Amino acid sequence: MEKRRSESVRALRRGLDVLKFVNRSGVCKVADIASGLDIPRSTVYRLLETLEEEGYIAFSPTSKRVRVTRLAASLGDGYATKSEVCQLAGPLFARYSQKLVWPLDLSTYEDAAMVIQETTHGRSPLSIDRGMSGFRLPMLRTSPGRCYLAHCPPEERSLIIEHIRRIDDPMDSEFISGQALTATLREIQKDGLASRVGEAFQSKTSSIAVPVFSSGRIIACVSMVWTREALTLRQALLLARDDLKDIAHQLQQALDQ
Repeated sequence: MEKRRSESVRALRRGLDVLKFVNRSGVCKVADIASGLDIPRSTVYRLLETLEEEGYIAFSPTSKRVRVTRLAASLGDGYATKSEVCQLAGPLFARYSQKLVWPLDLSTYEDAAMVIQETTHGRSPLSIDRGMSGFRLPMLRTSPGRCYLAHCPPEERSLIIEHIRRIDDPMDSEFISGQALTATLREIQKDGLASRVGEAFQSKTSSIAVPVFSSGRIIACVSMVWTREALTLRQALLLARDDLKDIAHQLQQALDQ
């Protein structure tokens, strides 16, 4: 009896450790959990299956990564909205990717970068990039980064730009000068859409991004990536602008219900 109780307590502690690890990470792989907690992968899988059954974690529909759900986030801090938008994006991406074919990404802001949380790169026949889940996109040199900067509150924008200046990446120098950046962000605010076409960052591809709002604040960006030779910006806009905005609108509606 005592042995069984001891094993149950140990399993509970391990389960809580796994839940806390995932919550701290935001999103992670089973291998990350096993390595970080020094627990066998087989044990991690069993614990995650139980946590998923109880509604505390969810596996990404587009990758093998795991994140906490709104239920788990409601127990403590903070990843609730971010976690929910990621879960909502997966099924929408699956539906729209059949029409658009080009890869779709959902990215969220994290420490002076946009991090790809959900993506169809892995299953798009037109993708030239693989393993993009968790990829960090620079703020000034990508369409999701520019889109987020243009639509976040001015106080947050100032803090992010100060952070970027402190990092002092030489690749950002041509984009961060005051007047040029201000003009770029104003144009994005006017159009409701940001673009990256034929630039040094991932020079073989171009992209467009639209904001996702919840309770009046930007919380993520939805973007489409294509190879430069295949489409002009105008062609890409005609193909995808309305669908990307429709995805963002559906995400906002679901989050704000």
